[in-house]
Amino acid sequence: MSYVLCVDDNEDMRLMVREVLQSAGHETDLAADGLSALASIQEREPDLLVLDLVMPGMSGLDVCRAVKLNPFTARIPILMLTAQGDIKHKVAAFEAGADDYLAKPFDPRELRARIVALLRIVRREGDRNPTSGLPGGKAIEEEIERRAEKGDSFAICYIDLDNFKPFADTFGFSIADMVIRDMGQAIRGAIETTGSPTDFVGHIGGDDFIAVTTVQRALAIARDCALRFVDVAKRAVGEEAVRRGHFTGVDREGRARDFPIARLSAAVLQIGPDRWISTGHIGSLAAEVKRRAKQRGPGTILVQTV
Repeated sequence: MSYVLCVDDNEDMRLMVREVLQSAGHETDLAADGLSALASIQEREPDLLVLDLVMPGMSGLDVCRAVKLNPFTARIPILMLTAQGDIKHKVAAFEAGADDYLAKPFDPRELRARIVALLRIVRREGDRNPTSGLPGGKAIEEEIERRAEKGDSFAICYIDLDNFKPFADTFGFSIADMVIRDMGQAIRGAIETTGSPTDFVGHIGGDDFIAVTTVQRALAIARDCALRFVDVAKRAVGEEAVRRGHFTGVDREGRARDFPIARLSAAVLQIGPDRWISTGHIGSLAAEVKRRAKQRGPGTILVQTV
């Protein structure tokens, strides 16, 4: 049985969706607005989120972005429901990170079928990234919770490759996959050299990686990863391209410009046991620190004590 959270400001819609899901054997909880939904997710992570697009205050798009930007909730599949069935709103939903889209009014049978399909995909993909071979979201969460339960201070290195989308668009996805695979190996190498046998390496997804280690070793590991990434890039695109220090790609606005090459950003969170709340809370902090690191420019490693 799967646990599904339904978020809709319309009570009749919430109750109808709950009836459909419960009749299909799913445990279902309800939230009437975006803030309540995020609070509910922090308390208990659903297997799937059914989310209304248009809500007062925090919209469904805002909730979707918040869930997908948090490295510890990003794997939750999201089915967006909305009366706005035009292509503009569909594109907005998918750009915010939604995994599927269903326009109102809908046939309950289609809702059940789409939920079954999303849950099947999640189970099939499993919890290990097929490119890097590293453990994924659930294993990462369990490792962090295990550290918190021990009552000791620990650190999380949230590692992100700078300008990876234009890099993949420019050099091709086979090269991008090679970089992701080799970066996973590079982080493991940094742990073997700078960390300890009890440290943990995981792959959140895309170009986002995580290392769980001690407070004393975290910054050194992040710096070692940054150095190793230069060698990863050299193997992928050649020393000459890395020596130039940049590549020409296309930004999100469709404009050609130069991007720095072979750089990574990292958010290092030093976590004290007395400040622990939940993995969801830590994930939100990690996403915020990583955002600030990227604002400071490519190659930034930012440390914050929690």
